[in-house]
Amino acid sequence: MQTTQSQTRRLIAGLSIASIVIYINLYIVQGMLPLVSEQFDVAPAHATLLLSVTSFSMAISLLFYALLSDKVGRRKPIIVSLYLLVMVDGLMIWLGSFEQLMLIRLLQGVLLAAVPAIAMAYFKDMLTNKQLLQAGAIYIAANSVGGIVGRLIGGMMTALFNWQQAMLLLCGLTALGVVIAVRCLPDIDAVRAQHAKVPVKFSIEDFKGFKFHLKDRKLPLIYLLGGMAFMVMVNQYSYIQLHLMQAPFEWGRFEVTLIFLCYFAGTYASSRSAKWVSLFGREPLLMIASVLMFIGTLITLFDTIAAIIAGFMVMSFGFFTLHSSANAWVAERASYHRAKATALYLCSYYLGAALGGPYLLPFWQQANWQGVVLGSVMLLIVQQILVLVLSRHKLQAFYRYQRLLRRPMLDR
Repeated sequence: MQTTQSQTRRLIAGLSIASIVIYINLYIVQGMLPLVSEQFDVAPAHATLLLSVTSFSMAISLLFYALLSDKVGRRKPIIVSLYLLVMVDGLMIWLGSFEQLMLIRLLQGVLLAAVPAIAMAYFKDMLTNKQLLQAGAIYIAANSVGGIVGRLIGGMMTALFNWQQAMLLLCGLTALGVVIAVRCLPDIDAVRAQHAKVPVKFSIEDFKGFKFHLKDRKLPLIYLLGGMAFMVMVNQYSYIQLHLMQAPFEWGRFEVTLIFLCYFAGTYASSRSAKWVSLFGREPLLMIASVLMFIGTLITLFDTIAAIIAGFMVMSFGFFTLHSSANAWVAERASYHRAKATALYLCSYYLGAALGGPYLLPFWQQANWQGVVLGSVMLLIVQQILVLVLSRHKLQAFYRYQRLLRRPMLDR
């Protein structure tokens, strides 16, 4: 379905703004760990599990929205989930215990899943392949902006407000962003136009789309790659805050959230990833990105402020290059059941985030930040092996070409 230039701009703007709202809500608690710890009387290390809980329910819900959007369209589930998110944010003002907060964050994850589950399929339905690459790059960049803003707002709230005031501000910001996003989204929906008179029913046939993608030769490996990369990156940001609040650094509540400014290196990488894919090729770019994540993680072992900032910038640059490339690869490779293909990728992606907190917790408890680096390096080695497996056909072609060049001219 072809869209006008105005509709294309509105679609990209609407989904990008919605994305910023989603990721502010997802990551705001990562910048509020000291306030959460004090308000609900839990250890800061255990407060990091709030992100894991939300990521887990978000991961599972992605699959539901993929099924739903193929039935009722892309636009309606996004709009309904955004308005419900505003209502749930309002409930957080009156929470009285950490257990209640965990339950609300679990519910938030269900609502936060709609936009990431549907966005790339929405783009694929409405845009050309060239437009899809550009839209995907802008959308992923918006993801990182939402993550940065959410964490910084969380840090600001921790320094300036009590819990009730902070949650009231969050509810207001969410409502404002939702209204703008909904007004931007064009009132067109290719999927709904095809199924306008078809009743919404689910059957076993609807689940075959997931099986179709899981049987693909490369897609499951791409899913695993994205999950492992996010498992490392997002949870490193949680534990580095705890490290920076300890001696010898002893950063304050707001100061510690400034480490999230390193995300801007990832924002830049996301915005340029489409051009780099065209320039270098998908597989070589994934290999470079994975190596950068490894190098960035090791740089932090020098344990100075400069080294930690540099390491996180390099690691964020590598991660977002990898994520943007892998996410677009899934959308391009899926000729059928597009929303399901994207949902499976993002399900693996957020399950990685959910599992990363508990996985790295014993490393942190035993050896502080050095332990977190060790646990991360173990995962990054496996990640690099995955990239090599995905690239093996390209590597085989490269080696065949090199052997051909070495042969004498008469033998060619």
